[in-house]
Amino acid sequence: MNEEISKEEDLKMTFTDHLQELRERVIKSFIAIIVGAFISLLFIKPIIKLLERPAKSIHFLQLSPGEFLFSSIKVAGYSGLLIALPFIIYQILRFIFPGLTKNEKRLIGPAVMGSAILFLAGISFGLWVLIPAALKFLVSYGAEIVEPLWSIERYLDFVFLIMLSAGLAFQIPVLQLILGTLGIVQSKKMLSSWRWVVMGSALAGAVLTPSTDPVTMLLLAAAISALFLFGVGMVAFTEKFKGQTPPIFRPPSTAE
Repeated sequence: MNEEISKEEDLKMTFTDHLQELRERVIKSFIAIIVGAFISLLFIKPIIKLLERPAKSIHFLQLSPGEFLFSSIKVAGYSGLLIALPFIIYQILRFIFPGLTKNEKRLIGPAVMGSAILFLAGISFGLWVLIPAALKFLVSYGAEIVEPLWSIERYLDFVFLIMLSAGLAFQIPVLQLILGTLGIVQSKKMLSSWRWVVMGSALAGAVLTPSTDPVTMLLLAAAISALFLFGVGMVAFTEKFKGQTPPIFRPPSTAE
């Protein structure tokens, strides 16, 4: 009963009301990011030391006045976004859920939450696997010729690019699950195109890797391929227990 009332109230909302609600939720999300960034600033040195950990014994330099200050603000902004991510997801779901059917809610809700979890897993993979592998290769390559003294700002930009690339790559299973649940692509069809996926993974590894070293590209390409196979497995699982045609798009029965 309450659900029907909320739907009726949502239908009565004008386009301007929806825009006003969207504006309020965007402002709330922006405030959450600012609060998260402020909290991150209070612990900025431990956060930067954590990001420096993959570099091990590398010495960092401040090449211009204020470089470390501006880098700290940038790190605080990214950290604030991560802190506010659950609240932002909550605001997104609150905005789109009233206009969805029950079956659509069962699809969108887990997909959004799974996307957030995989994004966090991706940036963790980038920080603890991809970045150390890339730095090890880059440092050892010129160890006998040059001494590694790096700009702290450029190093942090390098770290954030790899972490963001890995986070985006980890969204592949969610996209596959949505396509499979909607009945657009089946698991057998996905698996049959594995050759194209391997080629695409290699290309994505080359494009998304800022260091352009072969070790990081191969690791990211292997991770993308593994994520694709994981997504195929999830789609096959849903097909086995729910049928290949999802309830959302299943045609009505003609039996009388």
